[in-house]
Amino acid sequence: MAYSEGRDFMFCDLCGTTLTLSSTKHAQCPLCKRKISAKEISGRQISYTATAEDIRRELGISIIREEKVQLQKTDAKTCEKCGHNEHTYYSRQMRSADEGATTFYVCTNCQHQFTEN
Repeated sequence: MAYSEGRDFMFCDLCGTTLTLSSTKHAQCPLCKRKISAKEISGRQISYTATAEDIRRELGISIIREEKVQLQKTDAKTCEKCGHNEHTYYSRQMRSADEGATTFYVCTNCQHQFTEN
């Protein structure tokens, strides 16, 4: 009986509660006590599709869309690859808060990327 409850579940037509198979002859709603013949629910299948958006909404997670921003330029570094001295850069806190941020550089000449911790 526990195998049937876990595998072939159905819902009450009146209140929507999950039916339990209390015997081999009928299923019963634990909330409204409606009984349904086992013959009536045999062969029926229920499927449910959950989208990623449904899951995010249920968990309260919102998608943060990153907008393209104009990166700052600096001439304080020299490119390791081409020797050019102009780079765009941005900083991110990659480790714990008591450690410094990591700075990401991109050479404006050859697009070589490197970091500085």
